[in-house]
Amino acid sequence: MIRTHVLICGGTGCTSSGSKAIQEAFRDAIEKNGLSEEIKIVQTGCFGLCALGPVVIIHPDGTFYSRVTANDVPEIVSEHLLKGRIVERLVYNDTGSDEPVEGNVSLNDTAFYKTQNRVVLRNCGVINPENIDEYIAMDGYAALGKVLTEMTPEDVIKVISDSGLRGRGGGGFPTGRKWALTAPNKAPQKYVVCNADEGDPGAFMDRSVLEGDPHTVIEAMAIAGYAIGATEGYVYVRAEYPLAVSRLKGAIAQAEQFGLLGDNILGTDYSFRIHINRGAGAFVCGEGSALTASIEGKRGMPRVKPPRTVEHGLFNEPTVLNNVETLANVPVIINNGAKWFRSIGPENSPGTKAFALTGNISNTGLIEVPMGTSLRKVIFDIGGGMRGDGKFKAVQIGGPSGGCLVTPNLDIQLDFDSLKKVGAMIGSGGLVVMDDKSCMVEVARFFMNFTQNESCGKCVPCREGTKRMLEILERIVNGNGQEGDIELLLELADTISSTALCGLGKTAAFPVVSTIKNFREEYEAHIRDKKCPSGNCKKLVTYQIDPEICKGCSKCSRVCPVGAISGEIKKPFKIDTSKCIKCGACISNCHFKAVKEV
Repeated sequence: MIRTHVLICGGTGCTSSGSKAIQEAFRDAIEKNGLSEEIKIVQTGCFGLCALGPVVIIHPDGTFYSRVTANDVPEIVSEHLLKGRIVERLVYNDTGSDEPVEGNVSLNDTAFYKTQNRVVLRNCGVINPENIDEYIAMDGYAALGKVLTEMTPEDVIKVISDSGLRGRGGGGFPTGRKWALTAPNKAPQKYVVCNADEGDPGAFMDRSVLEGDPHTVIEAMAIAGYAIGATEGYVYVRAEYPLAVSRLKGAIAQAEQFGLLGDNILGTDYSFRIHINRGAGAFVCGEGSALTASIEGKRGMPRVKPPRTVEHGLFNEPTVLNNVETLANVPVIINNGAKWFRSIGPENSPGTKAFALTGNISNTGLIEVPMGTSLRKVIFDIGGGMRGDGKFKAVQIGGPSGGCLVTPNLDIQLDFDSLKKVGAMIGSGGLVVMDDKSCMVEVARFFMNFTQNESCGKCVPCREGTKRMLEILERIVNGNGQEGDIELLLELADTISSTALCGLGKTAAFPVVSTIKNFREEYEAHIRDKKCPSGNCKKLVTYQIDPEICKGCSKCSRVCPVGAISGEIKKPFKIDTSKCIKCGACISNCHFKAVKEV
C-alpha cells in the first residue's frame, strides 16, 4: 500500500536544473531501502517557486524541500522516508535567516503561496501531467460531461458570459461575447484555436499550464467547440516548448483513448478533434490573424480587420481564438458556476491572473493572484522584494507591449481597467522587476530591439518607425545622443501607435513612452551630460584613478592597450579619458582597487 508520495517538479526550469537526475536517484534509493511498495514518485508540473528549484514535496505531511540535488536524495530517503526524520537543512526557509528550519514546513504555509489563489494553476505541481487518471481524480472532464449531457450550447455561452471571464492574452475581451459572436455564423466548419504562442520576454505562464496540466486546455477546447458548433480545434504552440508539446501530444492521445476526444464523445453525438501546430518563434504570430495565417501554411502576417476572426478566421471560417490561460478557467467556471467566479476579484475584471515574476526580485517564478491585487503585494509579499541590497525602481508589465510602473504605482490594482488608466496593460502577464541599478534607457532600447526584430514588416509605421526609434535609442546609450532626441522619440511613438496595422504595432512604442514619462531625467543625463546614472551603459562610463589609493606601481599603465595611462613610479597615475577605450584592463589588473568607474 502506498503511504507516501514524493512530488518532484518536472517543469522546464527544474528539469534544466537536474530534476530528472533527482527522480532517478529517488528510484534507486527507494529500491535499495526496500520501500518500492510504500513510496510513489510523481513527476509534476511547475510548482511556481522557480528561484528555489529543483523542488521536492513529500506527502501527506507536505514537507517542502528546495534546491535539492541528486546527492541529497539518499539522505532524504533514509532519514525522512524510512525513519520519519525531516532533513531540516533542505527545508525551505522564508524567514530570511541562514539557520535551518526546525520541523515541517508545508508549501502552502510559505509567504510565497499563502496569499495566492490558484485557479488556472490548480493542478500544476499537484498531479502527474502525463497521467489522465490523476486529472480525472481532480474532477477533470466533469465539466465536459456536464456540458454534453445537461446543457445546451446556449447554456454554456450564458454561463461563460455571466462569469465575466475576459481574455487573459492581453486584450481583455469578454470570452462569452466572443463565443456568442461566433456561434450564430453558418459555415460548413468552425474552429476553436488555442493561442499558446507565448512570445513575451520573461513570460512562461502558458508553457507552465501546458506542461503541468495539459488536459484542462483539451477539456476547455472541447467545451468551446460544443458551444459554438465546431468539431475541429488547433493548438498553436511554440516549437521552443518541446516539453509542452510532448505532454500535449500525450494528453490528446489519452483523451482519445478514454473517449473524451474524437467521435461521439462520452457516447453523445458530439465529435471534436484537436491538432497541434508548432510555431517557429515569430512574436507577431501571437496576433490572431497572423496566427491563423501561419496554421494555414502562409507567412504569419496580420491582416486588416474587419472581418474579424469570429466571422472569417482559420481557413476563412468562423473561429474562436482564446489563449491557454483563458481556456484553463473554463472547466472550473462550468463546475463551480458564474457566481463563484465573480466572487473573485473586482466586478469588471473577475477571476484570477497568473504572472511570471522575473528580474531583480528574490522569488522569481510563477504566481496566481485574484485580479485587483496590488502591485506592492505581488512584489514585496509574494515576490520577497528586491534581490540583494537593491531598491525597487520599476516593473515592466505586459512585455514589449506593456508599460513601466514605478514607486507611486505600487498600490495600483492589477486589473484591466486600473492599468489602462496609467497607460499600462496586463498583457500576457510578464512582470520584469528592476532595481535602482537598472538603466531605464537601456530597458527601453532592449524592448525596442526585440519589437523591431519581430516586426513582420507588412506595414511601414511598424517596420520603419521602430527601426528609427531603435537607432535613436542606440545612439543615446552609446553617448551620441542629441538635443531633440526625446521629442523625436515621442513623435515617432505617436505616429506608430496611430497608424500601425495590428495591435502589436500599435503598442510597440509603449515601453519607450512610459520610460520617458517616468524617467525623463535619465534620458537627459545620457544626452546632455553623457552620463548613465545607473552606470550600466559602458560607453558612458568614465574610468578614474583614486590618487589616495593608487600606489604608483604602474601595472595599469603597462596593461593599457592604447597607452591612455601615464605617471611616475610610486606616484598616482592618471587616465587620459580622450584615449581610453574603456576595455576594463586597468580595473581587473589593479590589486589596490584604485581604478573606479564613474
